[in-house]
Amino acid sequence: MEEMVEQIELLLEKKDDDLLREHLNNLNISDVEQLIDELPEHGPKFIEILSLNRAVNVFRILDFPTQERMIKKLSGAKIAEIINKLPPDDRTALFSELHGDAVKAMIQTLSAADRREALMLLGYEEDSVGRLMTPDYITVKKTWDVTRVLQHLRKYGKNSETIDVLYVIDSNGVLLDDIRIREILLVEPETKVSALMDNRLIALNVKDPQQEAINVFRMNNRTALPVTDDENILLGIVTVDDILWLANEEYTEDIQKIGGTEALDEPYMDMPLLKLVKKRVGWLIILFLGEMLTATAMGFFEKQIAKAVVLALFVPLIISSGGNSGSQASTLIIQAMALGEVTIADWWRVMRREIISGLLLGVTLGIIGFCRIFAWTLFSTIYGPHWILVGFTVGLALIGVVLWGSLAGSMLPLLLKRLGADPATSSAPFVATLVDVTGLIIYFTIAVSIMHGVLL
Repeated sequence: MEEMVEQIELLLEKKDDDLLREHLNNLNISDVEQLIDELPEHGPKFIEILSLNRAVNVFRILDFPTQERMIKKLSGAKIAEIINKLPPDDRTALFSELHGDAVKAMIQTLSAADRREALMLLGYEEDSVGRLMTPDYITVKKTWDVTRVLQHLRKYGKNSETIDVLYVIDSNGVLLDDIRIREILLVEPETKVSALMDNRLIALNVKDPQQEAINVFRMNNRTALPVTDDENILLGIVTVDDILWLANEEYTEDIQKIGGTEALDEPYMDMPLLKLVKKRVGWLIILFLGEMLTATAMGFFEKQIAKAVVLALFVPLIISSGGNSGSQASTLIIQAMALGEVTIADWWRVMRREIISGLLLGVTLGIIGFCRIFAWTLFSTIYGPHWILVGFTVGLALIGVVLWGSLAGSMLPLLLKRLGADPATSSAPFVATLVDVTGLIIYFTIAVSIMHGVLL
């Protein structure tokens, strides 16, 4: 890559546009995209100088902040050419990110048919499958034979997003089935489409959440899936390249939320510092206020702590163990939900598993905690003559806190999903803060019960 950048820089210095054009047009699309990353100030020139088809293919794989910078610097004529040549799904994705005035100006550059198409796609909700679909696909009738299908394919296949799959519709546009191209190519020319139909159709609804589309693609070996309305009329298709892009964005957003911050809408290094702080400060304030309840809980048990100061020694151990178990459970469940392995309907099965695993984990840590106290009494008097009571208090508290942390961490994502919120917002820091406060209550309640009349 370094050698390629040096070659391009040399051509830019020589101002040899013809040789630069030839060199760029011979590179892979991904290489040109990397060049734009390495030499951002020359990115618009690269797009201007490339052949139109290659310029479009490079532009569509750039991230949005880079696309936006390009739009501000490219000539109006080049922008119009690119927008008109972009696949409808990529065009919709771009329009949905841009400000209203910019979208209005760009839509005016489209042909009448493309303008209607863009406005229709933008009419669907932001996170719906309708925003992902493209209307460029091949449809056939079940009464056609293979010869007619191939003639139709030669005529219209060039404008299709993919020809891997053909879609069978009736005279009203209702989707009947989909057929892979290899099935068409491997049979006799006189074979009817109806003979190839197996009625094992998998389709997305135009109003489905995009997250659901990711799960459907994950569970089925398809390069494209049809999109229908409530009356099963074929409206478009969603291709796997869009799903892979979406899955990457969803994964990135979830990781950022799990870390206790708002999702970043730009690459980390491109985001202005103040905007980055703004994204992080909200959750930090919420978590800070939540942690203040920990001091409140300790204040409630002030008298008990004063009588048995030794209890305060184990507060960090108790709250960290509960928070860690809660964070583990939360992360596991959020990931399982993202992969479609767990749904809201599985809440009781999840709870049963977490009760058992929480108990086992708690017992393990409880035994270790008790053994640690016992070992210290062999060469220290820090825990006093009632070290056994202290050991049992810490051991039982660890069981309770770890069990509670596991339950809270596993149930919160499911509860948020049930309420229509993003499960990822039950991030590890949020669960940890919740379990910190409640863990202290569990710890001191057990301590009062065991040590009543002895130390308390």
